Amino acid sequence: MLKGKTILLGVTGGIAAYKSAALASMLVKSGAKVRVLMTENAKNFINPVTFESLTGHKCVSDTFDRNFEFQVEHVALAKEADAVIIAPATANVIAKLAHGIADDMLTTTTLACRCPKIIAPAMNTAMYENPITQDNIERLRRYGMEIAEPAYGYLACGDTGAGKMAEPENLIEYVYKSCAFPKDMEGLRVLVTAGPTQEAVDPVRYITNHSSGKMGYSIARICMLRGASVTLVTGKTALKPPMFVEVVPVISAKDMYEAVVGRSGDMDIIIKAAAVADYRPCHAADEKVKKSEGQMSIELERTDDILGYLGTHKKTGQFLCGFSMETENMLENSRKKLEKKNLDMIVANNLKVQGAGFETDTNIVTIIGKDFEEEFPIMEKEKVADCILDSILDMRKE
Repeated sequence: MLKGKTILLGVTGGIAAYKSAALASMLVKSGAKVRVLMTENAKNFINPVTFESLTGHKCVSDTFDRNFEFQVEHVALAKEADAVIIAPATANVIAKLAHGIADDMLTTTTLACRCPKIIAPAMNTAMYENPITQDNIERLRRYGMEIAEPAYGYLACGDTGAGKMAEPENLIEYVYKSCAFPKDMEGLRVLVTAGPTQEAVDPVRYITNHSSGKMGYSIARICMLRGASVTLVTGKTALKPPMFVEVVPVISAKDMYEAVVGRSGDMDIIIKAAAVADYRPCHAADEKVKKSEGQMSIELERTDDILGYLGTHKKTGQFLCGFSMETENMLENSRKKLEKKNLDMIVANNLKVQGAGFETDTNIVTIIGKDFEEEFPIMEKEKVADCILDSILDMRKE
């Protein structure tokens, strides 16, 4: 995801520096060229050789080191960088950055950078909560730097409280958001539905389907990475929700209908990727459940038609994309749904094709518009999401 990107990883003198090695490794595995800048104090917690082994590049700490490949090292690194992340960021370095003090290689280079900057505070709770530190953090925000909020937990000093550096798995998401994709969806408000719904039969049993939510979650994440403001309305799944996305959890089809309808008027793009159960037990199900010889029969009624409502009430300029999961006559049935629901685009796949549909990490889709049709090969679902969004943006320009 970061292929061709250069990431500057700043490491300062805190015990959390050991986590920075894992972050450096993740960034490299994502395809980035990683250059590590360390303060002198950071070397007391982790050896520069660790980072050099992980990144394949010399770890830089001395502003006046003459053994380097650039004419003016800190300026050259600053020009090359696509993003800077300082993790851990001590109270001391935060104070320096907040007031433009550049007295070592890390602060000098950061001050020279025009790219996005991410600061991951890590320190004792009392230091973190000190009004001076909080003022400095707010100052960094005003200067456009993003703060990766520290976690609450047990600290190396023995205290329990705020100040624990965010985990590398979360920090790399900040880097992805900063530079992995062009921000061609910035300013757009997108609503995505994902996952299955559950229709209660009784306090124990319910009707649902095999949807894992992976396609919808992938779409929501890529929308966010491309700069959109994203709301994800999701049924119950085993997935971790994407960071930086507003998540609205629902259970039943009625819950999802109400959540979507209540927010739809404010959205520029709505993508319904959820696999909503078509039927639910009647409201008087308790009276109509019939049991005989160990078998149960339930009277059903149709659930609310989310796409039908959205298509009927689509506001001017709003883009509506649905999904069509078929087992036969995929293209014919999908075109009928596109027309009937008044959609701008529909994404079709055949659940019987290997590598497509529910619970897989890949998908094979055909994107259908009112005057075009494009079939895509098997791809990871995040790549499919990217292609879907490309098509939506192209159609919005027409």
